[in-house]
Amino acid sequence: MSIKISVVMPTYNRVDTLREVLPTLLNQTFHPQDYEILLCDSGSSDGTAEYVASLNAPQVRYLPGPNRGRSGARNRGIDQARGEIILFTDADILADPQLLATHWRYHQEHPGQAVVGNEVQVKSLEEYRLKSQDPAAHARHKATRRFLPWHYFLTGNASAPRQTLIEVGKFDEAFQGYGHEDLELGYRLLKYGLKIYYAPQAVNYHWHPVSFSEQKGRMRLAGHSTVRFYRKYHDIRIALQMGMNPLSMLVHSFLRANRFLLEWLEALAERCKLAREIIYQYYYVGGMKESMGR
Repeated sequence: MSIKISVVMPTYNRVDTLREVLPTLLNQTFHPQDYEILLCDSGSSDGTAEYVASLNAPQVRYLPGPNRGRSGARNRGIDQARGEIILFTDADILADPQLLATHWRYHQEHPGQAVVGNEVQVKSLEEYRLKSQDPAAHARHKATRRFLPWHYFLTGNASAPRQTLIEVGKFDEAFQGYGHEDLELGYRLLKYGLKIYYAPQAVNYHWHPVSFSEQKGRMRLAGHSTVRFYRKYHDIRIALQMGMNPLSMLVHSFLRANRFLLEWLEALAERCKLAREIIYQYYYVGGMKESMGR
């Protein structure tokens, strides 16, 4: 049996979301014999293995292993995949029934290239059901856009030839914590000569509400990853694209020196999007400064 697409999904103690997510990947218009789902588990203790076994789904391959972060889990999937194309997704992402068929069509039309689909953000299953009625209305990019830059190679909905992923070195497992291991791979794919095609009809729904406190922590870790990313290549385009510039550093220093203003913005952030984004940026730049020893 020839596998066309291997869906690679890292997971760690996400059985509650997997109960909703895996059925959407098993309910595809793509022929069941043409794809496999590789669930790359980094040591879950919440009954994930038992749930997967209960599905009795031949397409799902359960790949437990050591916890080497998301990069390590995805690399394990790439190594063991049997498909020509690797499609990356996550344990909190619900797939449209046409997801795999659309990725495959793009790869047939543009052989040897990378493809990124339309990832719609939802906060609840109710919002997912509502937005799934008209996903185009919630697209991140215009449907007429043909190509995307490297910093949109987001592994919630991205695919590339397996052999090419191996040739460029797969994911860099030095990226731990949170953030940018996918963008850094996208950067290498473009340097290798690939184009990233945008497939607006390849839709999935990112269902992961994150608390304000948790997101602040994520942004700080992402700041650390940005510095690692830049230091790996010393490409000024990375610094500029990722907000690693004198103005952001200055704004951070200003807020740190004015604690009253910072506390006021934090209190306002729960109900004001602008204040929330300012606070997230503050923690992001703070993470960068920590990595730079400032």
